[in-house]
Amino acid sequence: MSLIGALRLESDHGWETDIEVLVFLYWLAHAASYRVVSQTFDIPKSSVHDIVHRVSQAIMGILRRVICFPTGDDLEAVGAGFAQLAGSPAFSRAVGAIDGCHIRIKPPTINSHCYYNRKLFHSIQLQAITDHRGKFLDVFVGYPGSVHDARVLRNSPVYTGSLYPPPGKCILGDGGYPCLSAPICLITPYREPVQNPVQARFNNKHSRARNIVERAFGMLKTRWRSIFFKALEVSPAFVPEVVACCAVLHNLALLNGDIVEAEDEEDHDDGPPEPPNPQARVGDDVRDNLAAAVSAPNICVPALHEHDYL
Repeated sequence: MSLIGALRLESDHGWETDIEVLVFLYWLAHAASYRVVSQTFDIPKSSVHDIVHRVSQAIMGILRRVICFPTGDDLEAVGAGFAQLAGSPAFSRAVGAIDGCHIRIKPPTINSHCYYNRKLFHSIQLQAITDHRGKFLDVFVGYPGSVHDARVLRNSPVYTGSLYPPPGKCILGDGGYPCLSAPICLITPYREPVQNPVQARFNNKHSRARNIVERAFGMLKTRWRSIFFKALEVSPAFVPEVVACCAVLHNLALLNGDIVEAEDEEDHDDGPPEPPNPQARVGDDVRDNLAAAVSAPNICVPALHEHDYL
């Protein structure tokens, strides 16, 4: 799928679609002011503003075609991909990895303190679920930076509507999330220090598979470094749309073979755990079964078949 071919743009400025997309991508890649873009393309600043907002709305119009949950054979392929990432066939049950990412913004004039996060800067949150390749399957953007990851999850459509994963499957999250079997199946690592080698082995495999979502954030930040490595200089109301557009473009880039190497992520801090939600079902039994499957032998030892056992 090509970006220009997928977009439906109606312009009263007379600019060609490819020019408008180019203006938007330039603005996005450089995080430049409308004045700078205006001078670069010799286009009135008011027209640049209109183009940026019109193209972003057009990209939002294809979001659900580009960012969507897999089904059928695609779902099985995702499970196989996570099993390969983990190095254990037990993780074929995993069909996604979830995490949150803070997007820097200028301090809003209203309720600025709500956007001040535990990392000591103002932000909004991007919650994302990715597949085994780092492709976004779901994004939920807009909660203030001070809100805990687990609370963002509880208020997201994927949780309230039990949209994903399907029955019998699970998604992987870090220790900042609760381990759940319902309303969605979300499996987290065992708390450190672990109690036995089975838990240690599971945590190792879990980390290897789950880290793909952090690599996806790394690729996103590398591709749009001007957006993600400094505070976005747009109104807080427009930030979620800009970030969602970046996620759409990330998926289109992957689909077209344009892959960038993720830069090293900053140390990940799960933060303090949220109080348990009484409406959710704990997923400890699911995790214990998965951990047991990880530690189960994958091959039959021939010597075991040389004798009869009573």
